[in-house]
Amino acid sequence: MFQFDTLSFVFVLLILFGSVPNIVYSSGYLSHIPRKVHYQIHYFSFIFSMIGVVVSANALVFLFFWELMSLSSWQLILTQPKEKSTIEAARFYFLMTHFGFVFLLLFFLITTNGSLEIGFVQMHIIATSFPYQTLLFFFLILGFLSKAGAVPLHVWLPYAHPEAPSPVSALMSAIMLKMAFYGLFRFLFDVLYPWPLQWGTFLLIVGSVTSLVGILYAMAQRDIKALLANSSIENIGIILIAFAMGMIFESLHLHLLSSFSFLAALLHIFNHMGFKSLLFMGAGAILHETHTKDLEKYGGLIKSMPLTAFLFLFGSISITALPPSNGFLSEWMIFQSLLSSSAISEAMTLKLALPFALFALAMTGGLAIATFIKAFGITFLGLHRSSNAKHAKEVNFLMKSGMLMMALFVASMVIFVPFFLKLFDTMLVEKGHVSVYAKLFPSGFLEMHSLGVHGGIVSPLFLFALLLFVTLLLGIAYKLLRVKKRVSHTWACGYKISAKTQYSAMGFSGVMRRFFAWLYRAEEKQEKQTLAGHSTKFTHASYTLEMKALFEVSLYDNTKKWVTLMSYWVYRLAHFEQTRYPAMIFNLMLFILYSYRIFTHEIDWQSIMIESALMFMSLKILVIGEKK
Repeated sequence: MFQFDTLSFVFVLLILFGSVPNIVYSSGYLSHIPRKVHYQIHYFSFIFSMIGVVVSANALVFLFFWELMSLSSWQLILTQPKEKSTIEAARFYFLMTHFGFVFLLLFFLITTNGSLEIGFVQMHIIATSFPYQTLLFFFLILGFLSKAGAVPLHVWLPYAHPEAPSPVSALMSAIMLKMAFYGLFRFLFDVLYPWPLQWGTFLLIVGSVTSLVGILYAMAQRDIKALLANSSIENIGIILIAFAMGMIFESLHLHLLSSFSFLAALLHIFNHMGFKSLLFMGAGAILHETHTKDLEKYGGLIKSMPLTAFLFLFGSISITALPPSNGFLSEWMIFQSLLSSSAISEAMTLKLALPFALFALAMTGGLAIATFIKAFGITFLGLHRSSNAKHAKEVNFLMKSGMLMMALFVASMVIFVPFFLKLFDTMLVEKGHVSVYAKLFPSGFLEMHSLGVHGGIVSPLFLFALLLFVTLLLGIAYKLLRVKKRVSHTWACGYKISAKTQYSAMGFSGVMRRFFAWLYRAEEKQEKQTLAGHSTKFTHASYTLEMKALFEVSLYDNTKKWVTLMSYWVYRLAHFEQTRYPAMIFNLMLFILYSYRIFTHEIDWQSIMIESALMFMSLKILVIGEKK
């Protein structure tokens, strides 16, 4: 029923490292939540269910805890169901998470022959005898990537995360999304191994698109929690790139590079858990004091919330992969993995996908810096943009303690990175991969070497020590030189300084929003209150911008329209054409029986042609009939 190998241990550590500071933070945040009992029951059920997912030993237990995780997180989104947007977000999340569950159930039913209580080793034996391995792969991908928030299955995430309480947003983004990667590691390694080259190539393209789309939408947001949610989509794409490179190198029998890429993916999973938890906690502290998620209502909070500002800046530096942060180390490894693919000559699709992935990762890094300059600058710097921001103060002791604990974890990912990589390397060896730890640190833990073709060396501890030394040196110089402070009014070329003359969040991203107008599908609305009909004279003007995601409009909205039309057609058929309705059911049964035979036996093209002709004749005679 349960197992506890190294893979389970790694992800249990991830859950514990993310949950313990969150529990402390949540205890301080609890005063902000009206339905406290409802919240706490589902909060601890959520954490318990994620641990259950990673220690499950068979499909039945795995699916039970997976569903418990989905339902408890769904109820946590509904903690404060007063707003219509909260109910809609929870409904959307419920539909998307069960969309993925259906495909996971299909995967398990096929790989267990309907006996869900058998172990993963027996599932591997059954899966290898199934003639359509790629179908199993896509069932697995649809099931897990809908939970991870990969494009185009990401559309629920920017709605659900902002509506959930901030501690829950941190848990969902930092830990729950990673349960999808646990599933990929578990079932791709234990059940579907070995992999064809095309699987890795497909995941590489999905990861590249996901990272770009995520950061582009994050940059255009004015809701701070929606910005962080879209940034999570970006980082899911980055992890997918590293995971895909591991699969590609393994398919090409480049075992050292494969292990190196999987280590990069695991390291970024832990890194993202740390800095995204810290950022969501910081956003929750700001929301707790200002009672708004709108970036345009912040400003100047560094004066009244200095500790929150410092910790948010610390998380921003990490997520933008600036050295010597933990995010820099994992993204450096991913870049080294991509650059090591220059000698690959197999498959034209792969040769096109690799440069695109490198471009996507580089562009994502640059846009991430711009996004978090906007997030930190608009929130904490400048003048107060609202009375709530003006009267904000630092949060309570428990919330500060939770953020400090998570900041210490983020720092430890730099200092103790060799120990984490050693643990990840042990896990990969247990899964039959080559150990690369000795090659990563050939001259001790002070230097980390790349395993790429052209190599590369980075010393995280040296960079960290250098940063501390320079900071200390500047502090000593400031004291010894007795630098005098001079306070004077801000000069603005003679214009009066006010909150309205500052850079706004939407103005900051205006250039990128106009350049990618086809992606954002933005609708601009301007309203003016005129005087005596003169359009040039007004006392009030407002400007709003609504964005509708490209995938949401093109894929989901159009699908919803077609489903509505089909439902109406079936309704009319059932109620007003009762002769044709049984005939349609009969043809549907024929289709299911023929499909079952095709999927469970070898393909016989002659039989398929005959059966298709019979089905068409039956459809024509019994359902369509003669034209009037």
